[in-house]
Amino acid sequence: MIDDVATDPSTSSDKSRTSPSRRTRRVRMTGKERREQLLDIGRTLFADKGFEGTSVEEIAARAGVSKPVVYEHFGGKEGLYAVVVDREMRRLLDMVTGALTAGHPRELLEQAAFALLDYIESFTDGFRILVRDSPVAQSTGTFASLISDIATQVEDILGLEFKARGFDPKLAPLYAQALVGMVALTGQWWLDVRKPKKAEVAAHLVNLCWHGLENLESKPRLIGHRKS
Repeated sequence: MIDDVATDPSTSSDKSRTSPSRRTRRVRMTGKERREQLLDIGRTLFADKGFEGTSVEEIAARAGVSKPVVYEHFGGKEGLYAVVVDREMRRLLDMVTGALTAGHPRELLEQAAFALLDYIESFTDGFRILVRDSPVAQSTGTFASLISDIATQVEDILGLEFKARGFDPKLAPLYAQALVGMVALTGQWWLDVRKPKKAEVAAHLVNLCWHGLENLESKPRLIGHRKS
């Protein structure tokens, strides 16, 4: 499929403006190119205005096409949004899992923290979209499920550490969720403040995670009055 978009006559050459036919030059775009263009525009608008604040009319206008073209490619705003979110989730998950290459557990924590902060820094629009509540279902679910997927990668590492230290490895999933969730929420805060610098944020996150794990009690107890 090839889409045509009329070029603004004001940008045409003097010769084309004075020709008898006054035809406007049209830019031809393949279906794949148009789809990618709409995804880029949608990603920017969803990050800036959110799902509810973005309209098909605005997406189409930014792309220089009619509304039916958007519906033809995605079936509507919901379909476009779902593809955008799915792509961002996969990108973040790939960056985190791909970063876990070290052998030492502390360095693995550093790599995971850096991967998330790298994503926030390089794909800010994508992260802004992910941390919002999604109004439609995606194949990869919600941001919470993405964090759960990342925690699963850390879970195996913690399980080995727990076993080596004489702790119950069945508790590794709980600690993995807690650690990854802490890093994700800190990243959400850092998204806007951007202080301190990324490496310092990563260092502080790992400091809390690692020293918390290093001094972990095998059977933690509650010191308050409430016991259930």
